[in-house]
Parts: sequence; C-alpha cells; structure tokens
Amino acid sequence: MVEPKSRFHSGIGSFLFRGDEMATISINGTSFPTPIRGLSEIVSTNVNSGRNALGEMVGERVGRDIYKLDGVEWRWLTKAQWASMLQAVSDFKFHMTFPDVVNGGYCTHLCYVGDRHAEPYYIDSSGDFTFYRACKMNFIDCGIIDD
Repeated sequence: MVEPKSRFHSGIGSFLFRGDEMATISINGTSFPTPIRGLSEIVSTNVNSGRNALGEMVGERVGRDIYKLDGVEWRWLTKAQWASMLQAVSDFKFHMTFPDVVNGGYCTHLCYVGDRHAEPYYIDSSGDFTFYRACKMNFIDCGIIDD
C-alpha cells in the first residue's frame, strides 16, 4: 500500500514526501511519522547591534542561523505512537534531523521541544484513550555551533 503524500511547507518552497522516502523528522535516530502539513520552518539570524551617533545600525552576526519548526502536526496517531513521540522528546535537549531549506538536504542540530498538543479522539470501552488527532509539536534549535 502506498501512503498518501504530505507536504513540507517553508518560506522558500513546498516539497513532497512519501512514506518510502527518508523520514521527514527523526529524534536521536528515531523516525517520526511524516507530518500532515509538513514543516513551517523559520530561520532566524542573531545579531548584536546598536546605533551610532548618526543613527545608523552598527552590528554583527552572532553565531549561526537558528531554526524553528513551528506547528508540526500529525492528523491521527495511535496512543502508542503519540506516547513514543512524547518519550523521544522527554529529555530537555536531543539531536533532531530535519529538512534544511537553506542548504538543501537534511541537517541535524541539538534542539528542544516547545509546546505539545493533542486532542484525545477515541475512547475504548474501558475508558482509555486509544487515538489522538491534531497532534502538534514545536521544535527549537539550541544554536550550538558544533553540535
């Protein structure tokens, strides 16, 4: 069976991924399912700046560009899938591999997870949640240069 395609969105373009290709996201080597909306990838440049006596900006770049994957969403996950994903990000910092819109291909950086959200969807006869929908996470790059 061929999995449906899902989209990877960024400020630069939109890319298609299928289940038989490299995982879109992996945490410490553990592959996550391909998100439904893909990734909203934000790239920020840190700058140490100020203004001189003429009011002109004077500054310099600090470190490297920082990535944020915002609102990464999975439409439907089993209880076991969602629990496994939450456990994968339970350490404060972890190595995350994801598509790199700046350089193409994939990059791996030390990251941490922000908000996690899911809606319990199905309850079995014993009252246990068995499926979740609208599962979302935000991932933020720690900015360490030699990670």
